[in-house]
Amino acid sequence: MIRKWQSENADPLLSLWLESTTEAHPFIDPGYWKENEILVRDVYLPSAETWVWEEDGRPCGFISVMQTQFVGALFVAPAFIGKGIGRALLNYVQQRYPHLSLEVYQKNVRAVNFYHSQGFRIEDSAWQDDTQHPTWIMSWQADQTPLV
Repeated sequence: MIRKWQSENADPLLSLWLESTTEAHPFIDPGYWKENEILVRDVYLPSAETWVWEEDGRPCGFISVMQTQFVGALFVAPAFIGKGIGRALLNYVQQRYPHLSLEVYQKNVRAVNFYHSQGFRIEDSAWQDDTQHPTWIMSWQADQTPLV
């Protein structure tokens, strides 16, 4: 079930984020993510609109949209990957916003392919000084989504 996340206890989302992002980015030192946990908790989550997918009261995935168009986070707990949760969360926000963009590591091929299958297209590339890895800037518009 998808529900809007209110700024209650962020610990379950932070745990999910840390586990998922560490697994999704094996090419980045796990310590980098741990060091950024406070930034995610204190800056990114409070400034975004976030929806969670819950099962039995536990978050299994979440998506955060910043500034009404930037997907700042889409994470699914590793045990729930491949069960349609990421697609459901992304479709949920695609119904609410006419244009979305995001940044994804180029080496995260699974995520790049997933976003492409959901109608996102590569618009540009960028370099992340913090991690020393390139990213793709991808965007989606409601009127360009392929019919599946």
